Amino acid sequence: MSMDQALQTFFAECRELLQQMEDLLLQLESAPNDAEAINALFRAAHTIKGSAGLFSLDFIVAFTHTVENLLDLVREGRLPVNTALVADLLLCRDHIEQLVEQAAQGHAEPEASQLARGDALTAQLKTYTGGPSPEAVPAAAGMPAPSAEPHVEASGGGIVSSDTWHISLRFGRDVLRNGMDPLSFIRYLGTLGEVVSLHTLPDALPPADTLDPESCYLGFEIDLKSGADKKTLEEVFEFVRDDCQLHILPPRSKVSEYLELIRTLPEEDALLGEILVKSGAITRKELDEGLASQWHMDAPLGQILVEQQTVQQPVVDAALEKQRQVKETRAQESRFVRVQADKLDALINLVGELVIAGASANLLAQRSKDGALQEATSIVSGLVEDIRDGALKLRMVEIGETFNRFQRVVRDVSKELGKDIGLEISGAETELDKTVVEKIGDPLMHLLRNSMDHGIEAQAVRQARGKAARGVVKLHAYHDSGSIVIEVGDDGGGLNRDKIFRKAVERGLVKADQVLGDGEVYKLIFEPGFSTADQVTNLSGRGVGMDVVKRNIESLRGSVEIDSQEGVGTTTRIRLPLTLAIIDGFLVSVGSASFVVPLDMVQECVELNAEQRESTRGRSYINLRGDVLPFVRLKDQFELEGAAGARENIVVVQYGNQKAGLVVDELLGEFQTVIKPLGSVFRNLKGISGSTILGSGEVALILDVPSLVGFAASQEAQAVLQPQDRPLFTSKS
Repeated sequence: MSMDQALQTFFAECRELLQQMEDLLLQLESAPNDAEAINALFRAAHTIKGSAGLFSLDFIVAFTHTVENLLDLVREGRLPVNTALVADLLLCRDHIEQLVEQAAQGHAEPEASQLARGDALTAQLKTYTGGPSPEAVPAAAGMPAPSAEPHVEASGGGIVSSDTWHISLRFGRDVLRNGMDPLSFIRYLGTLGEVVSLHTLPDALPPADTLDPESCYLGFEIDLKSGADKKTLEEVFEFVRDDCQLHILPPRSKVSEYLELIRTLPEEDALLGEILVKSGAITRKELDEGLASQWHMDAPLGQILVEQQTVQQPVVDAALEKQRQVKETRAQESRFVRVQADKLDALINLVGELVIAGASANLLAQRSKDGALQEATSIVSGLVEDIRDGALKLRMVEIGETFNRFQRVVRDVSKELGKDIGLEISGAETELDKTVVEKIGDPLMHLLRNSMDHGIEAQAVRQARGKAARGVVKLHAYHDSGSIVIEVGDDGGGLNRDKIFRKAVERGLVKADQVLGDGEVYKLIFEPGFSTADQVTNLSGRGVGMDVVKRNIESLRGSVEIDSQEGVGTTTRIRLPLTLAIIDGFLVSVGSASFVVPLDMVQECVELNAEQRESTRGRSYINLRGDVLPFVRLKDQFELEGAAGARENIVVVQYGNQKAGLVVDELLGEFQTVIKPLGSVFRNLKGISGSTILGSGEVALILDVPSLVGFAASQEAQAVLQPQDRPLFTSKS
């Protein structure tokens, strides 16, 4: 991987970690004593700082280090988590994000405004640490404070409770014969620190009559106060390492340091011994000795090291936990491969061309009347369909990631409005096309802001109405009839139908005597410039936004509708296609023209016999098993020329809760449909959402079922309510 590629990977990982930090901070606001969330937050900041240092992004390192120090106090229980701290840490998280984005744009240094913002945030963080010393700061409620005199049990039953190294030393019999002076090693220890205590152990001395004056029988228990590390102390005995028994137990402070180092080690090694060596808890030589013993003892390495008095059990436990985390992280990472979006789009386009070519091959095989060829092309078609489904799944992502980003929006907006509002999310595991997810974020943002500003009442009003003081906005997603439905709801005051209607009359959108259903009245708020707000706020009230919401949703071949009950709440329902690339379609023909109906919306097909054709002249509905079914004649709708066919069929389609019929000449069966967008000239063509290429090379138009169903329903309503007026929707509109 080149340095530039590595840098881009760093930026991508930073964005993920920053989103994780935001989620954790919002979680801590409601659960301030969640130790797991606090540790995860610290690790995220630590990883960003360490990775930024690898690329010499010192301005990110410097500020993140300040945040990390504060989080360290929180993690140790010396600084309680409260709303003010979470708010400041969220601002710090935002500042880190801005620094990362500036680095991604190639800036070697942040802009002056960002430097000033960083200095202001750093000064704010110092207010949390500039008071009493950390030892004097009380622990957060519910989190245990560090013990003043923690006792770390050493293997063998000893207790290391002081801040001195304890060295247990037993010289071998041949030390003197090899020319080594045991006291010289002890004197050299004195140059590395202060020998606090020294106990000589003569228990290995034999009776005087068997004593060998050239043999060494001495052992020592030494307490050494030193800032040296374990490796340095072990190197003192390098020349007699193979001729003595040496155990070096760290001081109390060192044990806690090892535990901390193990927790913050980068997740590189999954080997227990390597983790212990990198933390400094054991030396490389001690590891080699432990591994050598493992061959004979057939026991876990950690157990052997503890039994040999090489390391303490708490340190081994921490290393084992780190090992488990590394394995889990690697297992999770192995499930994913980062792929550039343009490469994925190119793959989908190639699959689309493969589908078209496969349809052409099938058509030629059918014309050839060659059974073997037809069977072969049928097998290829099945494989192409599997490839198509697999390729499309690559672009499917869970909408939960988009939903979770609104936690911060709801928090900030509710504080700006002075309201207590919570966000409830359901259906986060629902999947849809990545392209759709990227484009639906802004409409959802506007709908949420509207719900919080106009929908949710003030606390006093809610309590007067017998509601809970805390308002709730909801995001819910689910699959329905081949589409995905996203609902944005609230438990606020609901829409005032009469007020909306009066405003629409004032603006000339409807007539005063016009009869409209509730749904039609509520849809008026999507008209450009329409607003019933009594005053303009920073969030809404100018009549700008809802029309853009509708336009953006319709550009995704979706629709939006509103259900509301005054005093109870409002739900805005967005219905979107699962994908914008390839769909299963149902091919029909009207005269010489071919059309494709999305297969997921087709309910059934009904033949329109001669008697029914005669009875439906002048009206646009039939009796379908006791229910009224409005229909649209595609021949009339699109003003197609040519005589009527010998027979007609009705394709019954459903969109949401509405059903309608499409009158066609022939039913040609299922068809894998590659969606080709229409040019700008045809952008406003009613009833058509796209085009596709048939196996014959001809172009077929994809029907916009939502608009046709809406047209059929409004045509029926107009015939009943306003027979003297022209329909609002015509084929020429």
